[in-house]
Amino acid sequence: MNDEKTAENRTGRTGNQGDDRIMVSVSCITFDHGRYLREALEGFVGQETDFRFEVLIHDDASTDDTVSIIREYAEKYPEIIRPMYEEENQYSKGISNISGVFNFPRARGKYIAMCEGDDYWSDPHKLQKQVDYMEAHPQCSLCAHAAGIVSDDGAFRTETAIRPFTESRELKPEEVISKKVNLPTASLRFRTEYAKRLPQWYFDCPVGDIPLQLFMLMNGSVYYMDETMSMYRMGRQGSWGEMMDREALEKAAARWEKHYRAMERLYGAFDADTDGKWHAAVEDALKRQRFHIDLKEGRTEAALEPANRKYLMEMPAAEARLLKLKARAPFVYDALQKAYHLMKH
Repeated sequence: MNDEKTAENRTGRTGNQGDDRIMVSVSCITFDHGRYLREALEGFVGQETDFRFEVLIHDDASTDDTVSIIREYAEKYPEIIRPMYEEENQYSKGISNISGVFNFPRARGKYIAMCEGDDYWSDPHKLQKQVDYMEAHPQCSLCAHAAGIVSDDGAFRTETAIRPFTESRELKPEEVISKKVNLPTASLRFRTEYAKRLPQWYFDCPVGDIPLQLFMLMNGSVYYMDETMSMYRMGRQGSWGEMMDREALEKAAARWEKHYRAMERLYGAFDADTDGKWHAAVEDALKRQRFHIDLKEGRTEAALEPANRKYLMEMPAAEARLLKLKARAPFVYDALQKAYHLMKH
């Protein structure tokens, strides 16, 4: 492992030059993100703030030009960019939550902001807005916001696709634990003091954003800003969502089941650590997970079960109707699918 740090007295961004304290540490993990990384890095260095910040980039042994791009920006912005390069891929060794293992421990800011190398921030005032709120509300441990979606090639873009709630407000604990739309990872901003004492169940989980949100809830309130300030990259080859979709098409149900069991353990550990305070919300979150995994595994009959009506209604109306048609009349559904493809070609 090679950690190329800037000198300790060159600690951040523009802003108040008389204050050497870093307010925010940006955690960015990369692996073969060369096609997208410049957009992410420009989103970082283009932030307009009245405080200093640093960008902690961890590259997990990329095989494309990701490393050369990081080096370019580290040379251009030595007061901001703090890279760490791996010689061997850590994810393949079983370390799934790279940020928590490699970036959080070296964060020097009061807060940590998240953004992976294939996503990017679309608002130059994002950091300032979230700092202003959290500084004024010391009980807030986590702040998030809405996000848009951009396609892999950039041809498709929508600004309000990931909008978990429809107004800016403090969320109820139950809304953080069980929600139909997850808080975008690139929107998360939280207090570093908590990120440096994450529980074991955070590191045991195959995804990092959900356990992070649960732990921050245990330490304070969660605030949602109903503003689109980041973009999520949809359909990138090799991304978590794309891999899981591909495996579903290949009927790799065992992988989905493994994922669900991991989520069961996560929510169970959280439930135990909170003495069952939000047990009903934990059960609801797991039922929603089970419903969506059933669908990914091809068990469309789950869409007809009365117990799943709530989760079906959360889906886009057209998608829900197609699911019910496929469950009730699979031959009709297949015929319509074939007709559609014939018309399309």
